Amino acid sequence: MDRLSDGTPAGKIGRIARVNGPLVEVEGLEGLAILELVRLGPQAISGETISVTGTRATVQAYEYTGGLACGDRAEGTGRPLAGLLGPGLLGGVFDGLLRPLSSEPLWLTAERGADAGTAPTSRAWEFLPRAAAGASVSPGDLLGTVTGSGSLEHRVLVPPGTAGEVTWIARSARVRLADPVARIGDRDVTLAERWPIRRPRPFRRRTSDIVPLHTGQRVLDLMFPLPLGAAAAVPGGFGTGKTLLLQQIAKWSSADVIVYVGCGERGNEMADVLGSLSELEDARTGGRLIDRTVIIANTSNMPMMAREASVYTGLTVAEYFRDMGYDALVIADSTSRWAEALREFANRNGELPAEEGYPASLASNLAAFYERAGRVVTLGGEGGSVTVVGAVSPPGGDMTEPVTTDTQRFVRSLWLLDRDLAYARHYPAVSWSGSFTRDLEAVAAWHSANGNEAWASQRLRASVLLSEADRLAALAEVIGTTSLPGHERVMMLGGRLVRDGVLRQNALSPNDGFCSIEKGVALLGLALAVVDACHGLIDRGVPPATIEQADYSLMLRAAEETASGDAAGVAARRETLLRQLAELA
Repeated sequence: MDRLSDGTPAGKIGRIARVNGPLVEVEGLEGLAILELVRLGPQAISGETISVTGTRATVQAYEYTGGLACGDRAEGTGRPLAGLLGPGLLGGVFDGLLRPLSSEPLWLTAERGADAGTAPTSRAWEFLPRAAAGASVSPGDLLGTVTGSGSLEHRVLVPPGTAGEVTWIARSARVRLADPVARIGDRDVTLAERWPIRRPRPFRRRTSDIVPLHTGQRVLDLMFPLPLGAAAAVPGGFGTGKTLLLQQIAKWSSADVIVYVGCGERGNEMADVLGSLSELEDARTGGRLIDRTVIIANTSNMPMMAREASVYTGLTVAEYFRDMGYDALVIADSTSRWAEALREFANRNGELPAEEGYPASLASNLAAFYERAGRVVTLGGEGGSVTVVGAVSPPGGDMTEPVTTDTQRFVRSLWLLDRDLAYARHYPAVSWSGSFTRDLEAVAAWHSANGNEAWASQRLRASVLLSEADRLAALAEVIGTTSLPGHERVMMLGGRLVRDGVLRQNALSPNDGFCSIEKGVALLGLALAVVDACHGLIDRGVPPATIEQADYSLMLRAAEETASGDAAGVAARRETLLRQLAELA
């Protein structure tokens, strides 16, 4: 039987019958399966089967369909849309189908018609065997390592579904992605493997123990912490600083691997991410931060339907590194653009629209995306995690629109960005009244077990103080600040000190762009100690105006003037400031 270049039987060849934007109807592809990859037209652009009726099938194309005509050739591949996972991912920039992007004078582009998951096959990698011939192995066991692939050790594992005796393993040598490095039974294991992006990679079990993800942003780590393996959402209107916050998390978080998915965002933002990560030194490895980062760029000028695949591609890459025993962080900016692609696709496919034109399956799609986060025991017995942080860009800042409300049902933390804080140049503009975390007790237990017993009580006091200060500020606008009792005026002062001296950060500062847990706790302890001292002065008869006019610059400048991990320097300022306040009595 005649076959195509990839081994596809020649009987799975049809013709294009209709083209409607990214939707293409084909005739004559017998035996076509749902979600099967199809190549369309003379340029063999990638598409995915979404419905089959008899011999007629509907395919969603992931590339620009201009130039396709009725009667053009359509070829079934017999496999789903899959990514090629192997060395070379770290430090790379890919499109939504995991194809390498090249730097053009104007755009980042991938070769049109290149197969999904295509990677450079000419480069050779240094393979170092770690298993011996004759050994019995099971899925997830270590076969060898690869050097020169980013700043982390790249581990070649036994693929899922493969087990048995190692009958042959390659010696230390340079191999390419498609070259076999071992033979288990009668199956060859190549350096790289293909995995369907919509199918979660298997693991042994989820773990229930909690370890917080340290982001380096005080308002998140102190007030709304996120555990490894959990999911968070960052909703905010235009201009509230979503992209900047996500970039800071990508730069400073404690995750081993960063997968940054630019889904429908502006190209200049992706260029800024790539440039800053390339220039930033990684404190953990001493190299460049980009060397443990994977960037998937599907910008607004690229085909919209590829956005729908890009988020699953990012999750698949993160799960691949999770299986090696690493903690991976997926940052999706933004899921609203992904939902818009789902809405356009559903409308073109003739589905009945639900709220605001989104498909009725929007909630289930969001759930399927966020539930792939988790901290697990891998098939090889290692511990690894995938943490997901998704930005939400509600039109007009409407927090009641479907994407925002449905997302809140499936995430463990919500970091709501407030427009008023952003316009007041308060960064990060995370609202302490509208945000939440569902893992507060578990994170507090972790801090207590790791020698920081004061974290939970300080966080509770700060939350109450901020809430009470907001209430009193609204009351003062009506009756005037001088009409409030002394202790309530101190509460308003304390809210400002916590807001400006602890929660506000300077993303461009070498000292304040990143903050360690120890320094953050010290800053919060300093602010609360000052508030307690001010309440003591009120009890001793000191006028509230005198307390409000005192010099608190020693505290307000502490974050900027002390190093990112200098908790001792903050503690020294605490003693000095408390001594100055005592002199007011």
